[in-house]
Amino acid sequence: MRQGIPLTEEDRIPWLKILQDALRESLVSGKTVVLGCSALQKRYREILRSADCNYVPGSYNSLVKFVLLDAKAEVLAERLNKRAAEGKHFMPAKLLQSQLELLQIDNSEAICKVDGTLKPQALVNAIKTLIVGSA
Repeated sequence: MRQGIPLTEEDRIPWLKILQDALRESLVSGKTVVLGCSALQKRYREILRSADCNYVPGSYNSLVKFVLLDAKAEVLAERLNKRAAEGKHFMPAKLLQSQLELLQIDNSEAICKVDGTLKPQALVNAIKTLIVGSA
């Protein structure tokens, strides 16, 4: 992605499996963790949900929860460009549209949506409220 080339399924799946293993290890040890990753498609989120040993595929009832930081494409592009200029982001903004096109949100998954334009502490507070409320 750093070179402006989108990831393929062959690139994504092993990476998601590594994240799944890390989540499983945290769940088994009783730790609460926050993992930031795109997981743009339902099948990717299913891999991560399956870190919960009791997860029944397709039920969406997992200890692994998802939060969508919801913001307009223009806001995301502005942030990407700023971070890239500061050397703080690996993906060029030209890939943003392809990422947004991959995004699949199914209401049955009960993904928590938070206004992605909130200040960091307000985001944290909103997420805590949503996650605790959905547990």
